[in-house]
Amino acid sequence: MDIAALSMSMSMSNLQTQIGIALMDKAMETAEITTDGLQQMMEASVTPHLGQMIDISL
Repeated sequence: MDIAALSMSMSMSNLQTQIGIALMDKAMETAEITTDGLQQMMEASVTPHLGQMIDISL
């Protein structure tokens, strides 16, 4: 293998690594946003005073 082919191969490998890291970063960012949204929804849905007393008139 000559120097030019080796250089091209190393460059492609480096590019693939950078793309993989960028995709993983984006996936982690998306997961973090989704988790934060889910946590906010769960916190908003908790109302401990509801359902404690039932007022029934007959």
